Amino acid sequence: MPGREDGRSAYLVAILLSASCLFVVARSHQGFHDAVGSRNLLKSNEHTHQVHCSRERSRAAWKAIDEYLMPFMEKEKYEFPSKCRLCPDNDMFREQEQHKIHFDISEWRCGFCKKAFRAEKFLDQHFENRHNNLVDDGHGRCLADLCGALHCDLMLEFKKPKTKCSAAVAARNHHLCESLADSCFPINQGHSASRLHEFFLRQFCDAHTCRGGSKPFPKGGRKETNRFYLALCALLAVLLPLFYLIVFLHQRELKKGSQNVRRISKIGHKKKPT
Repeated sequence: MPGREDGRSAYLVAILLSASCLFVVARSHQGFHDAVGSRNLLKSNEHTHQVHCSRERSRAAWKAIDEYLMPFMEKEKYEFPSKCRLCPDNDMFREQEQHKIHFDISEWRCGFCKKAFRAEKFLDQHFENRHNNLVDDGHGRCLADLCGALHCDLMLEFKKPKTKCSAAVAARNHHLCESLADSCFPINQGHSASRLHEFFLRQFCDAHTCRGGSKPFPKGGRKETNRFYLALCALLAVLLPLFYLIVFLHQRELKKGSQNVRRISKIGHKKKPT
């Protein structure tokens, strides 16, 4: 029965062709999804860029600016020009630092998502992992690069071991310091800028020398109220009223006792002898 066998052969060929078409379509869909996944992965990698700037030293640099420069600028009512590298807008970590909520020594909270942490270093790691998209590491936005001029080592909690002074390093830091004075306080921008230019040289730049004699921040800085002093004042505010209350009650009891003694003595004097 050749006709029937030819029909079966044609049917098998049709099935094979259909299977081949389905396989090709499936492969094309898989390739499309793979391509989309690759593009998404590339996009995610673009957002998780690495920041080559020390957050800790940038924080120390801003602390030096805030404590030893800003009070004098506020007195002069002077604002940084936009091109000044000391300007807060030129600190890549500024937005994150402003969203740190510090309740006490062992409780820090993220201002973006309100998550709590036991120490500041864990909050810093959280910023790097979850909110790194808020860091714009553009040119000139790493305050840590200015640490040589701003004496950041003095602002850090640990004390750096003393090393032999290098004349080349001191000269480089002095040059950087003077360039900051020129760009942030142009002497042709008025009396306030001129005075702050001279102040910045004395406050930050003169100490960059190996000859000795000049110390950083000779003009002083922002006077912060000591936390221990505040705690002591609060304790005294609670204890003093309590002390006076105890003294008042003690004196009242003494007064009652003396009155009772007098009353008893008077009664004794009124009794006739038998």
